[in-house]
Formats: sequence, structure tokens, C-alpha cells
Amino acid sequence: MKRILIAVCGGLILSSCAWVKVTPNGEGVRLVQSARAVEPCKKLGTVNTKVVNKVVFSRDMEKVAGELADLARNEAALMGGDTIIPISEIIEGRRSFGVYQCFSSRTQ
Repeated sequence: MKRILIAVCGGLILSSCAWVKVTPNGEGVRLVQSARAVEPCKKLGTVNTKVVNKVVFSRDMEKVAGELADLARNEAALMGGDTIIPISEIIEGRRSFGVYQCFSSRTQ
């Protein structure tokens, strides 16, 4: 019985860990917090991201925020963007980001 409990608890802990990897193109996308930073930029659109924020217990909000930003960076790169800015708060593991092109186009 003790082994089953340990296995179940271990599985729950591991399932609450999510690793979002930034793609090579996503690495070229910067995250800014100030709307002033994107004023001279061209808005390309919006991305909506979602990660698991709670399994049995709430996950660390800083880790959730980082994973949401990493997902947004990957999506922004696919759109041709080089800058993202959060445009919503984190609610139930979801967040929206504005995608901008602030620098001259790069060849990919």
C-alpha cells in the first residue's frame, strides 16, 4: 500500500511539471513589459497561451508566467514578430500577448 501511495504522489508531482522549450526562432523574440517599448513598432497580432496551472495544488506563478511567455515567443516567431508584451493578467493558466515587429526584417 505504501508503494502505491508513493507512486501516485510521485506521478502527481511529475505531472505538475511542464517544460516549455523556446524554439531557435523563439529565442530571437524579446519580452517587454512596457507599452512604451512597442510604440514605434508594427503590431502583427495577438497570441493566446495556456499551460496547466494547477494539478492537485497551484503551481508557482512565476514558473507559469515564464512558460506562458516562452509559448508566446515561439508563436510570435512563427508570425514574424520579434517582440511580445503581455496584454492580460494570468487567469487559470491563460494569458494573451501582443506580437510586434520592432526591428527590420531578418532573413530566416
